[in-house]
Amino acid sequence: MANNQQLALITGSSRGIGKAVAINFAKNGIDVVITGRNESRLKKVKEELNQFDTKSYYIPADLSEENSIENIIDFLRKSNLKVNILINNAAIIHERINLIDFDMKEWQEVINVNLVSAAKLTKLILPFMITQNYGKIVNISSIGGRKGAAGRTAYRITKAGLISFTESLAAEVKDKGIDVNCVCPGQVLTEGYIEAFGEDSIKNKNMIDPYEIAEVCRFLVSDQSSSVTGAIIDAFGSSNPLFN
Repeated sequence: MANNQQLALITGSSRGIGKAVAINFAKNGIDVVITGRNESRLKKVKEELNQFDTKSYYIPADLSEENSIENIIDFLRKSNLKVNILINNAAIIHERINLIDFDMKEWQEVINVNLVSAAKLTKLILPFMITQNYGKIVNISSIGGRKGAAGRTAYRITKAGLISFTESLAAEVKDKGIDVNCVCPGQVLTEGYIEAFGEDSIKNKNMIDPYEIAEVCRFLVSDQSSSVTGAIIDAFGSSNPLFN
């Protein structure tokens, strides 16, 4: 690795997969910058991160708002923080609703937060990585990115888009020392999942612990993954269709 210390920026890390990734990274010696729209939750995660012998920072950022990404970049520059890991995790999970009944303003917000903001943030983070000739980018897609489904037009479009984005970007930046990969989790036990589908939705044997996904992410940002780029990794747990 070209740098003495890794610093990861993790979006949507006030809870769920993002929080699990932040804790996993900090526990394993990676400094972290966490972002999310709920500042009080971010502060609580920051308190948990303080127990580890690493540095951590938090930036309130609602990626549905136009200036949030610029605020993140401004914070990094003013703090002289050199990010070399980016986890694009922030996402809106909407309930099942058919397109004909979908409020298009809300539909567009899902597209902007889940896909467009990931591309915008990545574009602005790349110069940090290029100057170091080192970078790891992990996009959190979904099993839903593999196939469409009724009532899921907005969400699944974004997750399919992240898969293609990963493959395209990986081809662009490998010669700059940057690896780009994608994780497609199955049903993960998160607060956002419960909010979208209700308590009954998690009463099955297929739910994945967010920390399982965090372990996959940690491998992808480690030196051991240096030969892996442009990969789309399915993390379906027991819901893996290969075993059903």
